[in-house]
Amino acid sequence: MKIAIIGAGAMGSLFACFLHRAGHEVWLLDKDGERVEAIRRAGLTLEDASGTHRLNFSAVTGSAGDIGAAGLVIVFVKSYDTAEALRSARPVVRDDTRVLSLQNGLNNLETIAAATGTGSLFGGSTAHGATLIAHGRVRHAGSGDTEIGVFGSAGAGELDVVAGLLNGAGIRTAVTGDLTATLWTKLMVNAAINPLTALTGLCNGEIMGHPGLADIQERIVMEACAVATARGISLGGGDPLATVRDVCRRTASNRSSMLQDVLNRRRTEIDAINGALVASGAACAVPTPYNTVVTMLVKALELNRRSYCADDHCGRKDTIMQMSAGDKKP
Repeated sequence: MKIAIIGAGAMGSLFACFLHRAGHEVWLLDKDGERVEAIRRAGLTLEDASGTHRLNFSAVTGSAGDIGAAGLVIVFVKSYDTAEALRSARPVVRDDTRVLSLQNGLNNLETIAAATGTGSLFGGSTAHGATLIAHGRVRHAGSGDTEIGVFGSAGAGELDVVAGLLNGAGIRTAVTGDLTATLWTKLMVNAAINPLTALTGLCNGEIMGHPGLADIQERIVMEACAVATARGISLGGGDPLATVRDVCRRTASNRSSMLQDVLNRRRTEIDAINGALVASGAACAVPTPYNTVVTMLVKALELNRRSYCADDHCGRKDTIMQMSAGDKKP
């Protein structure tokens, strides 16, 4: 199948590797010209437990017109870029194109539907962990299940086709009849991991080794559960905190997407994750003090251009936010 992946970051590059190796015609669409040229020159490189694998991959572009109509589009752009990315990708999405969002945060599917008008729209979550080492070079930092469901008028048969395609590429995928629960469970997991890693420079698995952070993580989860309950949303029959900590263990060496954004001085998705929980809690009169505080702290970190160097405890030193000449302060 011809597959277009919108967003050539960590997860987009990881899924491109899986699907390309499975024999599909895979295209990467990305607005970053430097990234596009780097992948076009050197292909994709996947680091995983079995070693380093270089893929001869050059089907990457910044123009959707180069791709043409695709049978499946997978969206991996940041939540705040969704509307613009899908408008730019309109030549790729025809009436019968299946569109799958595996993005972080809430309301991406509504945004995609408004931008494309397609009825074959699916959403979901994936527990794979990926770290972008350089343009086109991705470290697979942890495996996990992917779960997808129907949004809007798409049929169950189409959902099965997408799930079968992902499973055939080695991306273990299940279907769900309750997409809202899946997306909210993912929201809870992201809210409990991403900001803590972004604020501390820790990898996912290290949060539980710090009693104070583990306590904050538990309180973030409790607030997310309270908001979901008030909205009539089920987060499943298991222990939500155990779910979060299982993800931490399975992706122990992974740098969360929010930490990667901070390291690269990019805008984070805090508004679509913890910020979305805060807004949803306010709408149903559920207090969310811990989510409020981490949202404010991450937003302050985004704005503050101070330079500091943090040990990421993964064997490397990284400048989290480098200060440009114009940012210098006494």
